[in-house]
Amino acid sequence: MSGDSGARQPSASSSGLRQQALGGEPDWAAMTAEELAGYREAENRRRASPAMRAITGMPHPGAAIDWQSLALPGRRVPVRVHRPARERRAGSADRAAPLPLVLHVHGGGFVGTAVQSDWINSHLAAQLPALVVSVEHRLLAPDTVLSAAADDGWDALDHLVRHAADWGIDPTRIAVFGESCGALITALAAIRARQADLQLRAQVLVNPVADVTGTMFDHLSVTEHAHSPTLTVPQLRLLHRLAVPSGTDPRALSPLHADNLAGLAPALVVVPTHDPLADHGRRYAERLRAAGTPARLTEFPEAAHAFVSMPAVVPQAEAARVEITEFLRDTLGRPGGR
Repeated sequence: MSGDSGARQPSASSSGLRQQALGGEPDWAAMTAEELAGYREAENRRRASPAMRAITGMPHPGAAIDWQSLALPGRRVPVRVHRPARERRAGSADRAAPLPLVLHVHGGGFVGTAVQSDWINSHLAAQLPALVVSVEHRLLAPDTVLSAAADDGWDALDHLVRHAADWGIDPTRIAVFGESCGALITALAAIRARQADLQLRAQVLVNPVADVTGTMFDHLSVTEHAHSPTLTVPQLRLLHRLAVPSGTDPRALSPLHADNLAGLAPALVVVPTHDPLADHGRRYAERLRAAGTPARLTEFPEAAHAFVSMPAVVPQAEAARVEITEFLRDTLGRPGGR
């Protein structure tokens, strides 16, 4: 799908969507560390509550969902595991054939939980079918920079591939999938996978943050949609301040500025047109193609940031889910072949 991303003022309905999605608008520029911690705790509790299914959608009944934990270097990281209901849990005997793995990273940056993505992840698990593991990565804070979250994404992927037999995973059929800041984490993981000679089949990047250098605000879409229903420039400035504090090299954490994007897994880049980050996705798809990496760019007219996480109130989410499912089905293929 494609469409014109011309600037528009938020409508009454989009203002209502912001209220539903954010539960009010904090003063992002003045937020202290204590206020951020309190906001995040309350917001994530709300996103994980049963009442939020009215926005985030109901999980697919054909998927079993549970929390597990990965023992990563120096830490344990929770993961939310979506498995076709007919499959036994990892570690059990007499399992069915190994499943492809889709490693998912939720959006939010300084807020967010894997639970908010249950709708799409459970559908992928049931319909591909696949094991979908969503990483509850460390969230940005004054003492937690973006590189820590990026390490959580990569280390989780590396752990699951190295322990593929224990998890019932086919290590030749691996994809990564991220949303917003989670898409930045998975894009970085795809680059690290090439460096580690891990052959990924696909990467899916939904409304990605692709640039955390000083130029991240210079894109036209940032100006046109600075006060979109579900993401605003003040939020992006807080994300930038937390992600790359003074002394951090922002280029190393910005896929858009990576030196070499050749030889990466084929990408699907999903862009809602009424999103400050729309041009991040467009420019990254262009850079992938210029490097010879296959990249499909799909735009959803008038959809706002994080629309895939709000299927019960944003109709375009269903079309995006179908496209993501079909792309992964095609790229993951059959066991033993591309």
